[in-house]
Amino acid sequence: MTKRIVKEKTPKEEIDKFWAKKFNITSFLFDKQLAFVEDPEPFKVAVCSRRAGKTIACAAHLLSEAISNKDITCLYITLSRNNAKKLVWKELKKIIQEKKLPATIDETELAISFPNSSTIYISGAKDSSEIEKFRGLSIKLCYIDECQSFREYIKDLIDDVISPALIDTAGSLILIGTPGPIPTGYFHECAVKSENWSKHSWTFWDNPHIATKSNRTHQDLLDRELKRRGVVVTDPSIQREWFGKWVLDSDALLLHWDQNKNDFDILPQRKYYYILGIDIGFKDSDALAVLAYSDDDPVTYLVEEMVTAKQGITELVQQIQQLEKKYDISKMVMDMGGLGKKIGEEIIKRHQIPVEAADKIRKMENYGFLDDALRTGRFKAKANSRFTQDSYLVEVDKDKSRPDKIAVSNRYHSDIIDAVLYAFKCSNAFYYTAPKPAPPKPGSKEWADLQQHSMFEAELAGMIAEQELNERLWGKG
Repeated sequence: MTKRIVKEKTPKEEIDKFWAKKFNITSFLFDKQLAFVEDPEPFKVAVCSRRAGKTIACAAHLLSEAISNKDITCLYITLSRNNAKKLVWKELKKIIQEKKLPATIDETELAISFPNSSTIYISGAKDSSEIEKFRGLSIKLCYIDECQSFREYIKDLIDDVISPALIDTAGSLILIGTPGPIPTGYFHECAVKSENWSKHSWTFWDNPHIATKSNRTHQDLLDRELKRRGVVVTDPSIQREWFGKWVLDSDALLLHWDQNKNDFDILPQRKYYYILGIDIGFKDSDALAVLAYSDDDPVTYLVEEMVTAKQGITELVQQIQQLEKKYDISKMVMDMGGLGKKIGEEIIKRHQIPVEAADKIRKMENYGFLDDALRTGRFKAKANSRFTQDSYLVEVDKDKSRPDKIAVSNRYHSDIIDAVLYAFKCSNAFYYTAPKPAPPKPGSKEWADLQQHSMFEAELAGMIAEQELNERLWGKG
């Protein structure tokens, strides 16, 4: 009689070890990425250029940590849930599929769980109200990506929420991103000035996969971009995006708020008219901006703003009514496109609030008028305002912009700037034209200088005309 051999089942721990060993992170990362991931320091910061491969590093590290450790939580945070899906979620699923990893993918919750009870969560935190959802978690590894696009609430996110969540597991926190257009802010402080973060950097030039995929050298690709943009390699945008360097790149910004020109403490004593700009959010927040202007002053002031996520029409109406009573608002303008049209009609009919449709024609051109008002000091907003913070973050998309049309980058979305723009279009600062200077008094030094300059211009014009006539008659030379 043949004896039947019964093979014992492999213990769950052995299965977990098998998958941890099978997933070899070194097969995904090149040297600088690997040095970054394997750095044992609990607090790390990485500054990269575009196309450096930072998303792959994030994804591979999250998977490696979750597979190699039992019953832990790994967390990836970026500005919005939608950005997280576009960035790391796709890469995570791709690696899982290629390596046939034993994972359960939850598309609704953006969560990936493993047989060893470890989980990776993907999320967004676009404002301070969203950081509360991370409280109570016990985290082994946390990535905060695109750090350059976070406003100052990132400090509260780290100090008050994430850092305490790392205590139980002695976990790690990693900040990663590209240099912002203004070398300032929390990410810049951690990446450049602070001694409490282990610092790493790699760029497009270190990524060996670029040449393989494009069948072009790195230099060829850069030369092509320089030619397309009509700039040289020292251009600040090129230095930031291709070399990962912190340089002042104010030309990359859509708006240019300047503390010396645009900050104010209190309104000057005048009679003011108040306009309310309203931008309705569907996935984004509702934003309300109150602007003040007077007949005898070319300056328009942003005096109050409200930005609220996930509120209903009732709450929105209450905010409008509150501001209307406070400022005696003479005009309200709202984005009536898409969902805003239905909300606007309900606000008008049910609540008798006289909102008007905002003028969105030539919107990009109107951004230019708003920026011109900032540059000339005809628009003012307080330094701690949401508008001011966002003016440091909203960039021009140079890849999509043309000489006749400016495109806004989707790296950071501002809720308040459009609300301000709609109201600004109705203020006197939008239509303001500088008065022509009075002519100098005859006999004055200014008058004499002007006369001499005019005589010189007339003489020069005569010489040019005579030269052109000779060339037509006798030819050049």
